Amino acid sequence: MTRVSIVIPARHASSRFPGKPLQPLRGAGGKAKPLIRRSWEAAMQVRGATEVVVATDDARIAEAARGFGARVAMTPADCRNGTERCAAALGQLAAPDIVVNLQGDAPLTPPWFVEALIAAMLRSGAEAATPVLRCDAAAHRSFLEDRMAGRVGGTTAVFDRAMNALYFSKEVIPWTGRSFAPDERIPVFHHVGCYAYTPEALRRYAAWPEGELERCEGLEQLRFLENGARMLCVEVESRGRVFWELNNPADVERVERALAQAGIE
Repeated sequence: MTRVSIVIPARHASSRFPGKPLQPLRGAGGKAKPLIRRSWEAAMQVRGATEVVVATDDARIAEAARGFGARVAMTPADCRNGTERCAAALGQLAAPDIVVNLQGDAPLTPPWFVEALIAAMLRSGAEAATPVLRCDAAAHRSFLEDRMAGRVGGTTAVFDRAMNALYFSKEVIPWTGRSFAPDERIPVFHHVGCYAYTPEALRRYAAWPEGELERCEGLEQLRFLENGARMLCVEVESRGRVFWELNNPADVERVERALAQAGIE
């Protein structure tokens, strides 16, 4: 049986949103739960996971996580991103074959996104993989509006015909020069903030220095590409669910609205 550990990396010292994992978010019934709990509850819905662990260096986040029943792995404060934190947590996991990084700011991640990612890893033999979601007209427009307003919104991905990642960016790529009608097929893919890796791929990642593109974009996955490592993009379907990460304080209302729309209490 394949052992799958879902790790939720969480840090308090976010430059754009300090204390983000503890930000209360109201769901469909009006009840507020901290972001880290909502991300953990999303992870707990994934079929086939052996364990779900919150990885943090912050005592406040650890206390909150243990308070709602989560397992916690304490990791060093100098982890620069979630992938490094997952690598630092390896020794505290249950000997996984696959490690899934479900980022702590992505409580809207549907379980079938993660399940598709795990299945693709097993089917392809890839060492690292990540989901992508084709934008509809409304999502593409929101991306463009965020950039025009100077906000860092979601991340976009481009890949080759074999679905191997070519680049990820916080800009809207590919550049289309226009908006789209609701019934048009849009060549822009939203990168979903979730990754799967083999333990060996994680160890190699932690040994590589931070890359220049990674540093410029603030995107951890670019370290794989800068070192010539393959990252498989796995296209997933929204099935009517709205997907957004919580990147900035301004996103709280947007995420709460999506939680209510999805009927998540």
